[in-house]
Amino acid sequence: MNEFKPFEDKIAGLIASLSPAARRRITAEIAKRLRASQQQRIKRQQAPDGTPYAARKRQPVKGKKGRVKRAMFTKLRTNRYMKVKGTNEAAVVEFTGRVQRMARVHQEGLRDHPNLYSELVQYEARKLLGFSSHDMSNIRDSIIKILTY
Repeated sequence: MNEFKPFEDKIAGLIASLSPAARRRITAEIAKRLRASQQQRIKRQQAPDGTPYAARKRQPVKGKKGRVKRAMFTKLRTNRYMKVKGTNEAAVVEFTGRVQRMARVHQEGLRDHPNLYSELVQYEARKLLGFSSHDMSNIRDSIIKILTY
């Protein structure tokens, strides 16, 4: 996390002077804002660097008729599956439960079985979670806003 180092050095003294409960409050607030920005970015079908996700593969002729009308990851980006946690040391945004494996396959571009009886399929890498420059500025603004109160 080298991109955080200069930012971390500037506010380390301020954060160290806070009580553990205040630090938990700050990290929980940051995690919630990060989740919201990640959800919006996934809704726009963009990677953290702003590039669009790879398009879905064409379905075989014998498969479903018509095109898939639903955007990718609509359920995955909901609060039910994308959980946040704020501790004294960290703000965490993660996928939980059974969707965690599916999210990892798409995040890293791994091979997986789409369903129980199908063959292995190579998935394109689609970065679901990650930091953008906009996220970094939102984190900084959140900390400044919370510390000024």
